[in-house]
This record gives sequence, C-alpha cells and structure tokens, in this order.
Amino acid sequence: MKTEVREAAVITVGVALAGVLLGVLWWWVAPHVPLVGDVVDKSWVVYLADSEGEQAIGVDGTFTLLALAFGAVSALAVFLVRRRGGVPLVVALGVGGLLGSLLAWKIGVWLGPAQDVIAHAKAVGKGVKFSAPLKLGAKGALLAWSLAALVVHLGLMALFGPRDPEAYPEQGAVPKDPYGSPMA
Repeated sequence: MKTEVREAAVITVGVALAGVLLGVLWWWVAPHVPLVGDVVDKSWVVYLADSEGEQAIGVDGTFTLLALAFGAVSALAVFLVRRRGGVPLVVALGVGGLLGSLLAWKIGVWLGPAQDVIAHAKAVGKGVKFSAPLKLGAKGALLAWSLAALVVHLGLMALFGPRDPEAYPEQGAVPKDPYGSPMA
C-alpha cells in the first residue's frame, strides 16, 4: 500500500506540473477578445469592439479542448507506465488533473493581457483596439482534464488491463450465470 501511495503522489505532482504547459498553450492558442476604449463624460469606458463576436466563448472552448487532450494523454501515459489500476492511482489522476487545470488557468491569466482594462485603454488611446484579459468564464472547464483522464484510464483498463482471476478461475473459461449456463 505504501508503494501505491508513493506512486500516486508522484503521479499527482507530475500531472499537476503538466498544467504549466497547458497554461502556456492556452495563452498562446486562445482567441483574443477585442476591446476598445472611449471617453464618456470625462471618464474612460471600455466596450467590446465586436459586440457579436464569439471570441469569449472560444477562450473557454480552447481551454476545455486542451484540457480534454491533456487528460487523455496523461491517462495513456500513466497506463503505459503502470499497467494496473488501483484506487490511489485513480485518485492521483483526478486530483492531479484538477490541480493542473487550476495551475494552467492561473498561468494563462498571468501570461495574458493586462487585467486592468481601463489602464490598458488609456495606454493605447481612445478608439484603438486591444485584447481583453484572458478569462475563464466557464469554471466547469476546470474539471475537463480530470474527467477525461478518468474515462480514458477506465477504458484502457477495461480493454487492456489485467483480468480479475476470481472472475475467470480457469484460463479460457466462459463465465456462467447463477444456473450454470454459459453467458457467452
């Protein structure tokens, strides 16, 4: 059990640190939401440059798709390194994916455009387009990595994992129903 917990801790840290790469990719690939500043009654206001643009939802979608890919890859890597399952391993994938998503979110926001949009609008000038801060509007996207990792790992274990010897006591035996008839 100690070995499994130690391996789970290593997996959790490794998966969580991959969040740095996810954050950089999200910052690099996500669409930019264009804003424009204006002066109204001697105070600065900021508007969407394209009020019907879909860039804001694209930011969330980009994060979600990248997180799903990272979840699938991390589950595949863990399965290939360790060909069996176990509760600590599954918990490590779930917790590591969540921590990685949180880290990616914070890094993407940190790398993205300035958070103070009024100051940014003043710096670029009246009527000039600039990018909005990178923002994750759909907080449920933070669960995408963990869910993808768990589903892919479950699928890999079902298809290629070791079989339960209690379920199939004889090699090649066909399971039987409670009345003794073959279930195949």
